Amino acid sequence: MMIVQPKDLNIVWGKDNRYWNVPQKLGSPAELYQVSWLEVTGVVDGTSPNNAYEVGFRLSFNPDAFGWGKYPVYILIKRGKEGKTTSTKITMNPNHKGEFEISGKLDKCNEESDGRLYFGLYEVWSGKWKGGLKIHHAFITELL
Repeated sequence: MMIVQPKDLNIVWGKDNRYWNVPQKLGSPAELYQVSWLEVTGVVDGTSPNNAYEVGFRLSFNPDAFGWGKYPVYILIKRGKEGKTTSTKITMNPNHKGEFEISGKLDKCNEESDGRLYFGLYEVWSGKWKGGLKIHHAFITELL
């Protein structure tokens, strides 16, 4: 399993402390204060087109989380810069207590790949404000 820490993810508005707190300390979650455009992306090297992968995020909600549940989030995954994107639609329950995981899957393929796997967590379509989300890390697991 590969783990990608929040500080190593590309978080849109992540450098603006009005919207996010993204600690540089290993093991500290990124905390969303509020955004209307959720876009968190990453890339890892060393994957093979001959393998299937599960890609996901370990998350939690603050007690005052808002804007979740009515509009789904999406996990998008693709191989290489030009690869075909797969998407997984997820409706999150803002009343969930403790940490939880959401994920999507990428099947094996017969195409050549540069070994890079691109992934992201998105909610950019509703235009509604949301907040109170913590991202503990992203993960990539090879499926057998």
